[in-house]
Amino acid sequence: MAQTLKLGPLAVDPPVVLAPMAGVTNAAFRTLCREQGAGIYVCEMITSRGLVERDETTTAMLVFDPGETVRSVQLYGIDPVFMAKAAELLCSEHGVQHIDLNFGCPVPKVTRKGGGAALPWKRRLLAAILDATVAAAAPYGVPVTVKTRKGIDDDHLTFLDAGRIAQESGCAAIALHARTAAQHYSGQADWDAIGELVEHVDIPVLGNGDIWEAADALTMMDKTGCAGVVVGRGCLGRPWLFGDLAAAFNGERPPALPRLGEVAAMMRRHCELLVEHLGEERGCKEFRKHITWYLKGFAAGGELRQSLGLVDTLATLDRLLLRLDPDEPYPLVELGSPRGRQGNPRKVSLPDKWWDGRDEMTIDATAELGLSGG
Repeated sequence: MAQTLKLGPLAVDPPVVLAPMAGVTNAAFRTLCREQGAGIYVCEMITSRGLVERDETTTAMLVFDPGETVRSVQLYGIDPVFMAKAAELLCSEHGVQHIDLNFGCPVPKVTRKGGGAALPWKRRLLAAILDATVAAAAPYGVPVTVKTRKGIDDDHLTFLDAGRIAQESGCAAIALHARTAAQHYSGQADWDAIGELVEHVDIPVLGNGDIWEAADALTMMDKTGCAGVVVGRGCLGRPWLFGDLAAAFNGERPPALPRLGEVAAMMRRHCELLVEHLGEERGCKEFRKHITWYLKGFAAGGELRQSLGLVDTLATLDRLLLRLDPDEPYPLVELGSPRGRQGNPRKVSLPDKWWDGRDEMTIDATAELGLSGG
């Protein structure tokens, strides 16, 4: 089922995109995933205002590994002027070759300011942002894509309007996380909505939501007709999923499930890359959050897990990894099961009078403060 996704001048084969995840998809993790398979691997979300104002935290996130042949960044913002300026900077100063715009974040600190998954409700504002960003990136030949959700809640769906506006603005594709903002990461993704969007627009639609195994990606594409998939939580602690996806799209048998010794080698490589990019102290601290994901379902004892969660040097990590049973088989019970954030549905935090006037252009100047990386 080999299939190439076209995003402007970019050919993405297989049609797989690593979703940007705050605190996860830094240069080290992107490199680790890229070593397993192929596709586009997106940097953590940065804010347009932070970039334009040369915020140190934002700029520090724009680090790419020399092996990243396609530099991809997710940009967040609510002001068309700042978004255009940021897009121009990404293209001219940072060599970015793909810009993805975030209109899917359900986090309260984002939606209560009118950003993320809340923003598509304001149709004129969405159009102004997309028009400005696409126009700024166009002289550099850089494609702009959009990531959105079904809507704010089941009574306020926005994805069809968002798809139409993205197409009219010249976006290269739209990705749909087939949940509402109210769902957050709970329940099941509504793949039927992805198929509905495919029928509604002519630009490529990328499907996102509940891709836990490579077979899920093929099923989603077959069921919905989408042109590619966006993989988020499914690869947490399982970067080899991208190798599985590459095999699946090539019609090959999936690689054998890794035993714990192979998982330990992947953990070592991940921490090594973090240390390479961030230094040993910070790199090891960043690695700690990944321990639970890597060892999910394995029999490693609580004391060993606790020690791994406090790892501070590569030498310490090496000693602790030797205590894992290298022959322990992969826990089959974990296949196809959700990973990472889940939680429960909740009411979406929104600005006052948000439902009044879908064509209003009012924006909150504080909406982007302190949000780079999510």
